[in-house]
Amino acid sequence: MQAALQDIDLLDRIPLAARSILFAGCGDGGLAAAYRRLNPAARLLGLDPDPDAAASGLDEVATADIDAFDLPGGLDCIIYRDSLEHAAEPAAVLCRHAEALSPDGVMLIHVPNPEHWRIADALLRGGAETPKGISRDAMRRHLRHAGLTFCDVTLYEPDRAEAAAFANALAPGLLALGIDPAEYARRAAPSHLTWRVRKEPRQRVMLSGNMLAPVGGVSHVRVVHPLQAIATDPAVQTVVTSEVYARQPNDETPRIFVLHRPVLCGEQGLATVRSLTAAGYLVVTEFDDHPDHFEMMRVGGDLTFRGVHALQTSTAAMAEALRKYNPEIAVFPNAVVSLPEVQNFAALPAVTLFFGALNRERDWRPLMPAINAVAAKAADRLRFQVVHDQGFFDALETPHKAFTPTCDYETYLRLLRESEISLMPLSDTTFNRAKSDLKFIEAAACRVAPLASTVVYGDSIEDGRTGLLFRDPAEFHARLLRLVALPDFARDLGDAGRLHVAEHRMLAYQVAPRIEWYRSLWARREALTEALRLRMAAA
Repeated sequence: MQAALQDIDLLDRIPLAARSILFAGCGDGGLAAAYRRLNPAARLLGLDPDPDAAASGLDEVATADIDAFDLPGGLDCIIYRDSLEHAAEPAAVLCRHAEALSPDGVMLIHVPNPEHWRIADALLRGGAETPKGISRDAMRRHLRHAGLTFCDVTLYEPDRAEAAAFANALAPGLLALGIDPAEYARRAAPSHLTWRVRKEPRQRVMLSGNMLAPVGGVSHVRVVHPLQAIATDPAVQTVVTSEVYARQPNDETPRIFVLHRPVLCGEQGLATVRSLTAAGYLVVTEFDDHPDHFEMMRVGGDLTFRGVHALQTSTAAMAEALRKYNPEIAVFPNAVVSLPEVQNFAALPAVTLFFGALNRERDWRPLMPAINAVAAKAADRLRFQVVHDQGFFDALETPHKAFTPTCDYETYLRLLRESEISLMPLSDTTFNRAKSDLKFIEAAACRVAPLASTVVYGDSIEDGRTGLLFRDPAEFHARLLRLVALPDFARDLGDAGRLHVAEHRMLAYQVAPRIEWYRSLWARREALTEALRLRMAAA
């Protein structure tokens, strides 16, 4: 259990944009397999002295000691998981391996803490021999000797309360030796330390974003997941907050604040932007729905777009709609953070159709007669899982249906994973044409066959290979019948869609371009601030 928790801790610190990673110490292969689901395109290599070391999720494994093996060059990350402490000369290993890193390369060094209280407890009781480890002072010396740039160190403390109790029991003896019990407890609490270092120094960036109420997963997809992904780069610090706040700077670190779907109107809107800019932030609006749909645009809401330094959105159509307010726009298509475990197609020949959407009655209403006709014909071979839309659920003329009210994003994705077909209707309107294909990539990642309108999805789904498209109720009727009658065909569509997402639509593939764009904004901040001033003066 502790090994699994340590892997989770390590996973959050591996650069998500890495193209090549070496695991010096393969373990059970679980860490590499977990990373593969986040970044399927990465080349994952293993180095382990045990010929039976697990190779799960790895492209190649070399059987050798880390002391003697010459690494290939251009590695973006080297991970030492309970391995560096076994080297005869850890400092020499770090020096040699540092040469194999790419210029932006990172090392993660996960080592046991030789000061852990359980080691002291075992020694005092005459127990097992002292396990290998590397002290903090020794590690700092090794890193300096190798010329590596320190980023951060994370403490893994599985039994902090017990460590404090142990130090408290030893307090009289510690005091007699001139050792502060509280300081000793601090040093003895971690069982492991994870050091993160870079080959070359890089200016640090602070990136903040506010999160709206988590309805429909939009905050996760557009703010939370991207910021979590970007934070795997040790040169970027990210903060997700439910409030828009301006922390006064105490250094020259570049600061960028991403406002998620803000409503900036009048003096209150101006005050929000002014407080951020006064605190040294460059301000970006994140918006991924056509602005003309919102009431705010009739009461001065264009400040949301013209009153900030830059905009980011999810589609080219949205960028075109926003360009009249602000020419500084980046398009980051919605992406999947991880390929989930496959859970569907287990109850064949019965299949479940998933429908989960907000404000889509105008889109699905023309299709309901066809849906009910297919449901009547298929009987218990076609089930329905409906999220949020009570009207859709009530209109279904079948007993084989289940309803889930508006729920958190994790529940939404779990219900999607358990389905075989996902319904994605969008009528042809200006608002809909600017929508993203998020529901397609969510379904495809879960191996769910998409049944979608040509509006929006016609540019994403390869008809007949990664999903089925429809243009009218008659075509929809025929295609739904086909999916229900041929569940193996539906599974083939799901498999192809999942492969498409793995190759093209993972969030890992956006980390580098996103960071590059934010850094470029900061580098151009004087020009962007002047352009902002001119837009406000012309309003």
